Amino acid sequence: MDAKISARSLSSALGGWRSREPAYEALADGVRLLCMDNRIAPRTALPAERELAHALGLSRSTVAAAYRSLRESGHITSVRGSGSITLPLRRHDPGHTRGDEGAIDLQQASPPAWPGLSGVIAEAAADAASLVGRSGYDMVGDERLRAGIAARYSERGLPTDPEQVLITNGAQSAIHLLARTLVTRGDRVLLETPTYPHAADAFRRAGARLVGVPVTTSDGWDLDRATQAFGRTLPMLAYLMPDFQNPTGRSMSDEERAVFLREAERAGTTLIVDETTADLGIEEPRSGVRSFRAADPAHVVRIGSVGKTVWGGLRVGWIRGEVGLLRRLVAARPEGDLGTPELEQDIARRLVARLDEIVTQRAHVLGEGRDAVTAALRERLPEWAVPEVRGGVSLWVGLDAPLSSALVMDVRSRGLLLSAGPRFSIEGGHDRHLRVPFTSAPDALVRAVDILAERWPQVRRLAPDAGVDALATVV
Repeated sequence: MDAKISARSLSSALGGWRSREPAYEALADGVRLLCMDNRIAPRTALPAERELAHALGLSRSTVAAAYRSLRESGHITSVRGSGSITLPLRRHDPGHTRGDEGAIDLQQASPPAWPGLSGVIAEAAADAASLVGRSGYDMVGDERLRAGIAARYSERGLPTDPEQVLITNGAQSAIHLLARTLVTRGDRVLLETPTYPHAADAFRRAGARLVGVPVTTSDGWDLDRATQAFGRTLPMLAYLMPDFQNPTGRSMSDEERAVFLREAERAGTTLIVDETTADLGIEEPRSGVRSFRAADPAHVVRIGSVGKTVWGGLRVGWIRGEVGLLRRLVAARPEGDLGTPELEQDIARRLVARLDEIVTQRAHVLGEGRDAVTAALRERLPEWAVPEVRGGVSLWVGLDAPLSSALVMDVRSRGLLLSAGPRFSIEGGHDRHLRVPFTSAPDALVRAVDILAERWPQVRRLAPDAGVDALATVV
């Protein structure tokens, strides 16, 4: 057993769990979804029945019945003296995507590989003899790749030296490296909410206390809340996705950028700007960045990668920042990894030189998916709020009842894998929203909408009216 979750934390994570009757089965489904989303890790001790019953306002017999249902479905086991402990997902579990024949997996919001990738890989492999002659351990990154990335920043108005670029094993590795280097346990880290959940997980793992600033598809970032949060909490870091934010698809205005930059300067906060979706414009495909200023101040750090633009399986990312910060990161890096593989870097170097061509193709692919799923949702589920987005990878769809978790759990058994709104929250809530990526083929997206439209009336019918009405006031 590696971890334990308190009754209070589990109650918060469950959110609007009471989506159907009987209550014990709805509670069991809520815990199952948390396990499937990895919001509760395997080998985590659940609260005692009495403690959880008190936190949720239930009878102990209801919680006991829920735990019994979880044991029967193989999601938990009970150990004398240790209580109930979550188990790893099994291969046939609906949350385990490997081997799910015919499943429509919309949990990963990554487009298919750029069609020219295999040719670039073949070119790099043909030059493998020159690569294997190197040591293979380079924690800074290939000089030619860093020069190519720096040149692209400079061409787009942000003067950059190759020494300001550190190559990492994808953007997620970059986030983890920044978190464990810059965060001390108890430090506050400001994030948008909803946000990219793996970033929130990385900062939590580093011991951070997360502070949320709301962002919506209609109104963008809540600047009043942002100003208050910076002034009140003085966060050590702030993590933002200013271009085609995941999951909302919203991009910051010049005013919003100026406010975050100003308040971060006043609070002494380092701004981590995640640009992994910045190249994914649809109406106006472009490759590049929008600077917070003509030249980034020292406290602005940028993260990029080729994962969303080229292929999620190519784990090459980078950090752009001041040389002094990069030296700290390099010194801390061996704790997590010993460098980015040489072959992958050589592939990425060749791709960076072709990014203008690549993002034009991505705009076409993503535009087809967005248009198909948007039209299908508006036709089949007109009561849902489907936003207009100009790029990115997903729609942040508003439901007409706070039953996102219940819906996701229901459609899993029908071969549709999605992530519920609360997965993207840092403070609870968002069960009135569903992230619907448009990175899959249009026909698969239309089939996914057909399943949602078929099951939504049943999910609504099974929801206790009182529970829906009560939840609607708080999410």
